[in-house]
Amino acid sequence: MKQDSDLRNNLKSIRTRLGMSQQDLANIASVTRQTISGVESGQYAPSVAITLRLAKALGCQVEDLFWLERDLPEIEAVLAKPVSNGQQLRVSMARVGGQWIAYPLIGKDAFRQDMIPADGESTSQTGTNKVRVRLLDDNLDTLHNTVVIAGCAPVISLWARATERWHPQLRVQYNFANSMAALHSLCRGEAHIAGMHLYDPETGEYNTPFVRDVLAGKEAVLITLGVWEEGLLLKSGNPMGIRTVTDLVSLGATIVNREIGSGSRMLLEQTLQKEQIPFHAVQGFDNILKNHQDVAQAILGGVVDAGVSTASVATAFGLGFIPLHQSRYDLVILKEYLEVAPVQQLLSTLGHRLVHSQFEILGGYDISKIGEVVATV
Repeated sequence: MKQDSDLRNNLKSIRTRLGMSQQDLANIASVTRQTISGVESGQYAPSVAITLRLAKALGCQVEDLFWLERDLPEIEAVLAKPVSNGQQLRVSMARVGGQWIAYPLIGKDAFRQDMIPADGESTSQTGTNKVRVRLLDDNLDTLHNTVVIAGCAPVISLWARATERWHPQLRVQYNFANSMAALHSLCRGEAHIAGMHLYDPETGEYNTPFVRDVLAGKEAVLITLGVWEEGLLLKSGNPMGIRTVTDLVSLGATIVNREIGSGSRMLLEQTLQKEQIPFHAVQGFDNILKNHQDVAQAILGGVVDAGVSTASVATAFGLGFIPLHQSRYDLVILKEYLEVAPVQQLLSTLGHRLVHSQFEILGGYDISKIGEVVATV
């Protein structure tokens, strides 16, 4: 029978994963090798009887082998970041503020410790920042039950995984972004929650002045996730004897910095200005890395002598630490999202003991005010 143009199969991938040749499968399923070849190439649509034999031979369901392309929904989504025109993408999807957002899984955004599964594949670009996305399955409930957090705190992923244990139908998507980038992502409607830790020395306030500035005209609440110690990460044992930022210059230490918009960079700049040390006097000030883990790895690998991060990151990597400042990490949420059920489920777990214990054993976190609304704008 000639292949139906909408019929798709992954017979070859399942067969090869099981270490079977076409002839091996043909023998078990009592068909010819040419039949297997025709099905895999899309030139032949098997009968119901052959379909059942193949599924039985491979130990799977028929639906695991065959599906109709037209059965998978296609939706229009707004791209969370610009990509090359016409570039085919793996994307993760979520519903934010009444519209679908597609998060390109490119480069580091496609990985944590393992590769992130995609929800869909872009089929065409319908505008400057819009794409048609063919979903890889029809489970729209998962996408509707996805909460998107943009931020840079490693504890967010711990919070997310703990939450998913209590609410198996909830999915938390954590998009890495520095504090200002996360806030702008929230403003653009790409996230439900933005995490940030920025200090304004003029007002003595954490985060709120920056939220007022970026979210002008939008109502939001700030909920505290915790207060963390920020400071200088150093090689284990502190072989150079670094005690202050002044020592970075006097001892000729090399550092790695963070990008503009990050709380760590802002802390370094504010501390240097307080000590009246020119930025250019610090070796490596313009060497940029994009996250706390990369800063720690650069020090651990002996590439640089120091960098700014948190006490918990220092503990996780076995590095030395000189505290400089205590910074409040807040979750910024638009008021319109507070009534969204998945967001409510996520926030409700801030009072759970397992979440608290995950934070506490990291060290360097004060969670005595976790879950408190500290400001409204």
